[in-house]
Amino acid sequence: MSDLPRKAVTRTVKLAALPLGLAGRATWGLGKRIGGKSAEIVARELQQRTAEQLFRTLGELKGGAMKFGQALSVFESALPEEVAGPYRAALTKLQEAAPPLPAATVHQVLTDRLGADWRDLFEEFEDTPAAAASIGQVHRAVWHDGRRVAVKVQYPGAGEALLSDLKQLGRFAGLLGPLIPGMEIKPLIRELRERVAEELDYELEAEAQRTHADAFADDPDVVVPDVVHQGDQVLVTEWMEGTPLSEVIADGTQEDRDRAGQLLAGFLFSGPARTGLLHADPHPGNFRLMKAADGRTRLGVLDFGTVDRLPGGWPRPIGRSLRMTLDGDAEGVYGHLRAEGFVRDSVALDPDAVLDYLKPIIEPAEAEQFTFTRPWLRGQAARIADPRSPAHQLGRQINLPPSYLLIHRVTLSTIGVLCQLGATVRLRDELDTWLPGFANAT
Repeated sequence: MSDLPRKAVTRTVKLAALPLGLAGRATWGLGKRIGGKSAEIVARELQQRTAEQLFRTLGELKGGAMKFGQALSVFESALPEEVAGPYRAALTKLQEAAPPLPAATVHQVLTDRLGADWRDLFEEFEDTPAAAASIGQVHRAVWHDGRRVAVKVQYPGAGEALLSDLKQLGRFAGLLGPLIPGMEIKPLIRELRERVAEELDYELEAEAQRTHADAFADDPDVVVPDVVHQGDQVLVTEWMEGTPLSEVIADGTQEDRDRAGQLLAGFLFSGPARTGLLHADPHPGNFRLMKAADGRTRLGVLDFGTVDRLPGGWPRPIGRSLRMTLDGDAEGVYGHLRAEGFVRDSVALDPDAVLDYLKPIIEPAEAEQFTFTRPWLRGQAARIADPRSPAHQLGRQINLPPSYLLIHRVTLSTIGVLCQLGATVRLRDELDTWLPGFANAT
């Protein structure tokens, strides 16, 4: 493979094989049950085979297919355990690695973008990638001034692949539902498509990363590597060591999990106030736990390709709504939601029912500290996803204004990561400090 599989028909066939493969395995499973194998064992085998196919297809295609898989991976905590178990290992692989491109392809990109003498920019350059993600892969290198750097190289054809994949995945959204039970696939794919141009623009990414690096330069808790060089489809930044959050999730001590969770929550809520930007790709592959010389643990943050621009910090209506909900002010929060467009003028809801719908969701903000767990998130997802529940019926009548779409996804994704960590977090401290309107709803 010299670069991404770019022909639309080739990628479409591969993506179409996901739901078709599920149907074929279901037929295979029926035959196994007729042959005497227990339904439980057959179901487990089906789920494992589906997980393996999901990773293999999305990982090989990279592009929008892999971006979709990474987005799904942070939500596995919300799935029922009998479904989540087989998918967990396969999906979390997408947070750190994908099949790499050959060195010759990488060299050609560097020649095209940095010039024929690109090797003169480096004292050393490792051909084997240190990480490979949805639209690019990262190589270790030493810059000509001796600094250790990360060289991010965009895959040839990444833009075409992103658009093609997300278009096809949108067509298959209804069929993909059984692969990830309980997930709203269409809105996720639609939102990813809207961010394609920014994701591909390394100039915008470099600007966002420099802004964060400046804002957090002297921060005792957060580290953002600075940009060393930026070109078309090539981005060079300072190298950052540390333990990937995916490894902390898999094998970390409870102390590290709690520390990672607190740091992640602090970065999420302080970032917009300090930079005017919201880091909008919070999957574990983009974070590191770093041990400083003084023994302090810090959070390293990577990949600023997707950000939400919030020049005034977090929108005050979020803090006000959250505060009024905590205070049990049903009429107040309902009126506020209507005024902000979360409840359309044509819809009439019972304010007490709206409060009952919101209260369980904002439970982490109510206590001085809260332990995020997979069972808690599964309970919330089941309550809202069950068509028979009042919460489901009411939730379908709530509107999400376009300006809040990315904020909503980032918040949910971060909660998903906190639940993967099983972290105990003092979330209320962060809200009091960084969320306008929360400490005082006026």
